[in-house]
Amino acid sequence: MEVTIERQSLALRAPLRTAFGEVRSRDLLLLRVRDEEGLEGVGEAAPLEAYDGVPSAVCEAALERHAEVLRAWDGAWGPAVVEACREAADLPQALAAVDLALWDRAGRRAGKPVAGVLAEDGQAPAVRVNATIGAQDAAGAAAEAATAARAGFRCVKVKVGVGDDARRVAAVRAAVGPEVALRLDANGAWEVDEAVRWIDVLSAAGLELVEEPVHGVAALRAVRERVPVRIAMDETAAQAGAIGSGAADAVVLKLGRAGGISALLAQAAYVKATGADVLLASTFDGPRGIAAAVHVAAALGLDAPCGLATLGLFEDASLADLLPVRDGQIAVPGAPGLGVAWP
Repeated sequence: MEVTIERQSLALRAPLRTAFGEVRSRDLLLLRVRDEEGLEGVGEAAPLEAYDGVPSAVCEAALERHAEVLRAWDGAWGPAVVEACREAADLPQALAAVDLALWDRAGRRAGKPVAGVLAEDGQAPAVRVNATIGAQDAAGAAAEAATAARAGFRCVKVKVGVGDDARRVAAVRAAVGPEVALRLDANGAWEVDEAVRWIDVLSAAGLELVEEPVHGVAALRAVRERVPVRIAMDETAAQAGAIGSGAADAVVLKLGRAGGISALLAQAAYVKATGADVLLASTFDGPRGIAAAVHVAAALGLDAPCGLATLGLFEDASLADLLPVRDGQIAVPGAPGLGVAWP
């Protein structure tokens, strides 16, 4: 098995302000595997230190360990090889690249898109997505939201917990009108009492949900009990036992945090068993990470908009063309494997 690791850096067209800091670029790691028949699979690791605490260098070191396992592997391909990589270096962001590469290879071998391998009885042809509005000034946020609404987005998510949230959220609502669903994402910026106060104020804009208003299972549960707005868990989902805690109305799952497609499917089943909704989102991943999440969302038949329309945030406009958003949806790639090739 031939295995290579490549670095990529993608610049955002404008800085994205969030409660955990400003994002200006994304450093990615691509894992390419090629078997003796020449069949290739490509996976992507997308750590974001300010968000998940994983430096790119740490992720790359884990991938090097995984590459050694893959080169020496002579057993059955599938879960066993991923588990062997986990024993060598248990880092979900790096394991996600291994898992994606293997699913990409499996789809190409079967001549099917990954969604077709995951759900042979049929999968959704497209996935509904939300637009993401950074924590900027009210006028800029309103202009960006209006553009999204004109492009067909039926759901927008506004970053809060930074700056004048009340003016910005009101401006976005005025810009998109009453028919577009409005979500807020605080990235855990608030404490419980503060979150309750802010949600009470901002709910005048008409909110579908508030994502990660606070960090921690107990804090999320406390906020949920005191506000009429639906609460979604995101960063807290990384804590042991959190996704099955029932502390939120919805749980945001991410490929990198889960450790790839296989682990994310298991997490989704667990979340659904608790009665909570499943949402998929990216941490401003590259095209292969977004494609993989689209395949999973389609195979799961998710109806609620997912946070996967982020390729348009990058400076390189060709990235958005790989998985274009049309009328608030991303079509599932039809080519075998993950279905994207860049570069």
